[in-house]
Amino acid sequence: MTPADLADLLRATAAKVLVDRGSDPSVLPDEVKVERPRNPEHGDYATNVAMQVGRKAGLDSRELAGWLAEALSAHEGIESADIAGPGFLNIRLAAAAQGAILENIRAAGASYGTSTALTGTRINLEFVSANPTGPVHLGGTRWAAVGDALGRILAAQGADVTREYYFNDNGAQIDRFAESLVAAATGAPTPENGYAGSYIGEIANQIVAAHPDALKLPAEQRTELFRREGVELMFAHIKQTLHAFGTEFDVYFNESSLFASGAVDRAVERLKTMGKLYEKDGAWWIASSEYGDDQDRVVIKSDGKAAYVAGDIAYYQDKRARGFDLCIYMLGADHHGYIGRLKAIAATSGDDPKTVEVLIGQMVNLVRDGVAVRMSKRAGTVVTLDDLVELIGVDAARYSLVRSSVNTSMDIDLDVWTKQGNENPVYYVQYAHARTCAVGRNAADLGFAGVAPDLALLTADEEGELIRTLGEYPAVVASAATLREPHRVARYLEELAGAYHRFQTNKTLRILPQGDDPVAPVNAARLELVNATRQVLANGLGLLGVNAPERM
Repeated sequence: MTPADLADLLRATAAKVLVDRGSDPSVLPDEVKVERPRNPEHGDYATNVAMQVGRKAGLDSRELAGWLAEALSAHEGIESADIAGPGFLNIRLAAAAQGAILENIRAAGASYGTSTALTGTRINLEFVSANPTGPVHLGGTRWAAVGDALGRILAAQGADVTREYYFNDNGAQIDRFAESLVAAATGAPTPENGYAGSYIGEIANQIVAAHPDALKLPAEQRTELFRREGVELMFAHIKQTLHAFGTEFDVYFNESSLFASGAVDRAVERLKTMGKLYEKDGAWWIASSEYGDDQDRVVIKSDGKAAYVAGDIAYYQDKRARGFDLCIYMLGADHHGYIGRLKAIAATSGDDPKTVEVLIGQMVNLVRDGVAVRMSKRAGTVVTLDDLVELIGVDAARYSLVRSSVNTSMDIDLDVWTKQGNENPVYYVQYAHARTCAVGRNAADLGFAGVAPDLALLTADEEGELIRTLGEYPAVVASAATLREPHRVARYLEELAGAYHRFQTNKTLRILPQGDDPVAPVNAARLELVNATRQVLANGLGLLGVNAPERM
């Protein structure tokens, strides 16, 4: 019996109890929640459904809980149901019923934890989108890990996800980038507000090598050459870095194409025609303050030129024209104003503001010996994705960035993430997977084939804890998708790894027979438990884009 099965049984049982007592079962929620108690001595699962509906049904909550306990105890899958406090219900499952979780995992394999909840929903997931003026910095690296994991999690729930990189190749920052390259090539000082770092010199040298006469061109042509070639080379490096990091995109969308194609002009005129923009001081404005922005925003400036928001409008409308039902934007810590702005764009375009979701990622710091690491070998002023990977590797980098809520700032302690020990969370989880693989190899050598497992024999506390933890996985993935919180999967994997390590450390629970003893049904049952653990660990790590090693 899985947690979902138990929830269904609880609802059906509660509905019958209410009808038998002359009460209306419609007071029940669509889904009855069951949770694992913090104290395992209280039972395998707990529910407060009697307290939720008692008053609504005109019944005493504790008395209703008593009737539920009596009815549940008659079910063959329930070992016991006890009342606690004002109406909590603590439930213990029969060992044989818990075995269904292992059978489900074996049957589902790599698809265990997936669902069809979001089938038919087309999602545009835009993340990283770093300006092509330098390597991906640590904030963008956080989104490279979290965005990729979120895309995998949403797809696991049945969504059709398009991962998109918005290529900011238009505007003042590109002008400054080109001027910085020219300065490096000519030996001039870096312009004010320009870009420094050794990568600028490297790119400038590549351009000069490819175009030996570049520095002899008239100033305007020279700057345009360095702009075009520099952006192309920088973005090629960004793509290569992200690929090595395990983050791939389905679409690379050029901001400049919106202006070159006339999409910006058409989008703005559409909103004017709809009466969704207003004129003030010779400029055209969007009422973004009505949707949480701190002020209304200029769309067309008084000189007739498009403001940055105009590009946002065209980009959103382009996404909708491509058929996306939901547009998720993953932005940096300094982009809070974009939440109201983008929701205003959706509303003025005739859509529900909920069509837009904006996730804001907070800052990331590297720490070594308790001191912040601030300088990059290549970028100079910031730490980059390349730096992080060089220091701790891809798996640790991805896992470290995913395991904390993006709503909070985080420190990556290099002293922890470089260790080959249990203090390192990714090592702790990967080692659990490697241990399950080692057991599987040893079992294959001993000839477990042909011995039927008796899952009802898995009655030890460590076995029950591990089984119930495995049973939580589908709900964890569903919650991570609904809340857009991939860190829930990482934290779950650490809980699962802990439950497995406790199970395997208990020497009384022998998985493999001792000496010349034959393989018994209990050994086969424990091997089934190990195999299920290996599968779920691999599934979860896969959602995070982290390897599940077979040997460590």
